[in-house]
Amino acid sequence: MSKLPDVRGRITYISSHAKQENLYAVYETTDRRYWTELAKCNQQEFLKSGTEGKCIEAREFIIALPESFPNLYEPDKLLQIFTDRFKEKYGVECVSALHHNKRKTNYHIHLIFSERELLSEPIEKTATRNMFYDENRKHVRTKKEILDENGDVRKGCKIVKKGEVYERILFTAKNKLFKHKDFVDGVKHFYTDLINLLVKDDKEKLHVFDSSGLYLTTKKIGKNNPKAEQIQTDNEMRMRWNCEVDRAIVSGVSEMEIQQIKKKYITDRIRESVDIFGSQPERLESIIMTAVMVLALLISKVLDKARELSAKLFEKESLQLIAKPSEERTTQIIPQTDKTPKQEKITHKESTDDLSIQQRVLKSKTQTAQPETPQIPLKPVMSAEAAEYPRLLKIYKELNRQNGIIFNAERERNELELERDSLKGLAKLTKKGELQSRIDRKNEEIDLLKVGLSGIVKRYGFQTVHDFYKVFAVSKTANADYRVKADQWEEQYGEKAQNQEESISKRLQNYQRENADTQTKQISKSRNRGAI
Repeated sequence: MSKLPDVRGRITYISSHAKQENLYAVYETTDRRYWTELAKCNQQEFLKSGTEGKCIEAREFIIALPESFPNLYEPDKLLQIFTDRFKEKYGVECVSALHHNKRKTNYHIHLIFSERELLSEPIEKTATRNMFYDENRKHVRTKKEILDENGDVRKGCKIVKKGEVYERILFTAKNKLFKHKDFVDGVKHFYTDLINLLVKDDKEKLHVFDSSGLYLTTKKIGKNNPKAEQIQTDNEMRMRWNCEVDRAIVSGVSEMEIQQIKKKYITDRIRESVDIFGSQPERLESIIMTAVMVLALLISKVLDKARELSAKLFEKESLQLIAKPSEERTTQIIPQTDKTPKQEKITHKESTDDLSIQQRVLKSKTQTAQPETPQIPLKPVMSAEAAEYPRLLKIYKELNRQNGIIFNAERERNELELERDSLKGLAKLTKKGELQSRIDRKNEEIDLLKVGLSGIVKRYGFQTVHDFYKVFAVSKTANADYRVKADQWEEQYGEKAQNQEESISKRLQNYQRENADTQTKQISKSRNRGAI
């Protein structure tokens, strides 16, 4: 969002084909005279307030759109949807334009909106006595203050006579909501939700960056920005932290521990640096690098503990296996297979004759004097979250494989560093350069492997590794709950349901056999009659 000191000039700029190379559509919720009156109102209020600086006449949002939208939606309709939704939500007039940049890599909307609303009836103020205004349109108390040496009214000064209208108010006061710190964040969520409703490909779905989360946001480098090089360096360091966060999550470091490191070594350190040294962006690199090293150390500790625990469990299982009697160890292991319930096997498409036979069997069953079979509750149904678990588990295993490769690469790098540091004498002069070169290449390889963690989850439609793990945790819990309920049902009702199905199946077969015999007898009788 940006503030506009010249709203009419900005509207002309975004809506002119002469000034815009790729202008696709312009949409206005009111006529252009509205913006002229709005600018005049804002300038008058600014003069009365006596505030220094520039008068803000309106505000503007630039909304980036997915690059698939030009092929999916007509520009006029798309622009109208985005503009009307904003007006419906915030109740202010808007003018908007839909553009592409020169290289056609940035499809975006310029949305200009008013901070004031038009009154249903203008408010007119009438002078109860003569009123005097100087060259700056500022109200003064006496006529002498606007006279020159000859006693004439100075050029640019004004006298409003008693009974005349000295002020005509057309607009409300500025809405304070638009100055609130949470307003822009609310609009981001509002338009992100709208865009996600319109995209066809799940991979194009957007999310609003959470500044209070685990990751650090990168900054956009504008055209001809004098600080472009510094911003680029900062972005690289921020991405380095984000990759280390991905690694930490996959390695099993808790979200709380990552958040604590971010607060202690980044947020608090930046605040302290600004308080002591002022704004020095070049200090950010060393601050983030320290935080990355602390997080990397924590990751190595967590991985070492996990490997130690895994080794202990493996050793314990091996001892238990050795301690078992030989006859128990040679017991045949039957592979587990997914058994399809018999109830499902008989639910294939049947002919109308078979269905009518089933209905008659069930009807005859109810008419018999036998006691009714106890009602068996339905088998638990797997939820959508639980059904997603196999697919998510595949991604989880892929992340762990990648993390294992990173761990091995880091171990190799550490061995090279130890070898380099242990060099002495002539070997230090001859081999140090070669070893350092190998270490540098290994570091580059590790950095690429860490970036690959986020690449894996993005390939499956997730924005970040953290987003994936949140969804995976929910799915894992849902799947486990379903398995428990299904096992309980199978243990309590599985055998009864199977016996009941077998009983119905046998009766159905008997009935079909009897019916076939009856039909055979009837056919033979009719043939005998025909012969006679």
